Amino acid sequence: MYKIHSLSQNRISADIREKALTSWGTRDNRDGFLDPHQKSEAEFFFEEKSEQGINFSKYSNIPVRVSEDFPVINSFEDCEIDPILLENLKRFGYTDPTPIQRYAIPISLFRKDLMACAETGSGKTIAYLYPLIAKMLQDGPPPSSEIYSSRPVAIILVPTRELAHQIQQEAIKLTYKTGIISFCAYGGVPVDAQVKQLNKGVDILIGTPGRIIDLATHDYLQLQIVRYLILDEADRMLDMGFEPQLIKILEFIKKKERETIMCSATFPQEIKQIAMKYLRDFVILSVGRVGSTTENIVQKIYKVESRDKKLHLLEVLSENPCKTLSNFYVVFVDTKSCAEFITSFLNQKGMQANSIHGDKKQFERERNLNQFKNGKCHILVATDVASRGLDIPGVELVIIYDMPNNIENYVHRIGRTGRIGNKGIAAVFIDDTSKPIIKEICTLLKECKQAVPEWLSNPSSDLMMNYRQPFRENVSKNDKFGLRFERKRPIQEFEKNNGFKNQEWSEGKKNDGFKESFCEQKEDMPEDDPWGVSCENDFATKDEELNPW
Repeated sequence: MYKIHSLSQNRISADIREKALTSWGTRDNRDGFLDPHQKSEAEFFFEEKSEQGINFSKYSNIPVRVSEDFPVINSFEDCEIDPILLENLKRFGYTDPTPIQRYAIPISLFRKDLMACAETGSGKTIAYLYPLIAKMLQDGPPPSSEIYSSRPVAIILVPTRELAHQIQQEAIKLTYKTGIISFCAYGGVPVDAQVKQLNKGVDILIGTPGRIIDLATHDYLQLQIVRYLILDEADRMLDMGFEPQLIKILEFIKKKERETIMCSATFPQEIKQIAMKYLRDFVILSVGRVGSTTENIVQKIYKVESRDKKLHLLEVLSENPCKTLSNFYVVFVDTKSCAEFITSFLNQKGMQANSIHGDKKQFERERNLNQFKNGKCHILVATDVASRGLDIPGVELVIIYDMPNNIENYVHRIGRTGRIGNKGIAAVFIDDTSKPIIKEICTLLKECKQAVPEWLSNPSSDLMMNYRQPFRENVSKNDKFGLRFERKRPIQEFEKNNGFKNQEWSEGKKNDGFKESFCEQKEDMPEDDPWGVSCENDFATKDEELNPW
């Protein structure tokens, strides 16, 4: 998020501030100096840049399909662009382009509209930011206005706040020292603070459709000169019902020479229709298996019973210990209440876990996500708010605790690992509620050249039979779910491998950190699920950002 600092922090003397290297620094009567806060953030990102690089050896056989012939770049230096941008690419560790970048960048530099579909983790963000900033530096800023300063030249629309925040971080890196100002606008934070920042000037606006409409409707934001429009995760925005908001934003944008890019990991019929409606003479670029995932992600399928999911979760975590402090796990669940429940459960086991979902306040979501990225906790429990676009280096294991109701969300969830050519593992829990997408999962496994379990490929098999049993020892007769037995092996193996504190678990004995045992926590639980292990709720509110204001 673009950080709001006090006025005293803004009173930085000119002798220690740095001049912008392009004319964008003086647009709309700005003082010609770099924004001190974006400058400090870029320098922080430079110091903290990830050690996990791109595994280019995995990219040699990726299929690429393009509807028109265009030149292909093999290096970022193949294009005649501003040397400041090239220097920023090197400074922040971007050495060689990924397949989507090799094809998408020339198409965009030729100023053609683009519909880009690619696997998750393929580098779509740089594929549109690089040519966007290159064209802005080449064209220079528009004529300054004496009245308005909140007049962006480019808008990037995204479905979630977390993705907006992540894209702004990349924009801050690539615009370092140029004087171009990017700004992030989304719901969940006070509008007054965002208006105050907009009044200081904005060139690239990144945000969710609802908040941008509200700002434009109340005349806090002028969209008449927007030339570049980018729709990232377009399929997700349609799923969330944002099409009316997208149409309204297009009505605000008056410029006829608008250049538009749509990015999506899937290519359903709805995306084709919206591309035909909003893009002009566009090029279709498809990289990898559209709507699929990569062979770099090993998908481990577990047939489990709903009541045993928590025990399987502990075992999978113990079987895949963190190798370094920069390795992380993401656990996906369907509902907000389940995210809180599993987070509490893991923390009670001595495993440091955080959660993000739609009921969290924005500062809580950002704090928890940053703690996860910075290694202060290694387990993130999330709803689908974290399944789209988020790029967290070092995620080696994704656990699908609750199966989503469609294959597109499944692809996006497991796509949080195995990014930019690196290896990853997805542990998938399948129970009797998973039948609607089992056939599609089988197809996905075959596409990725992975073994399909016999019980999964046989549609007539009864998923209620022959479940994988969790490890149990010394289970008492009065403890049918095995919650009060001695489970030292999986828990202690996980703690030993990950540096967590040892915890004593024995039959009938409470841990000191518990105020009451699981067997006593029966309030608000359905009678047929006294332990709350299934976390299924047909009426639970899904994690959507339909009320951004």
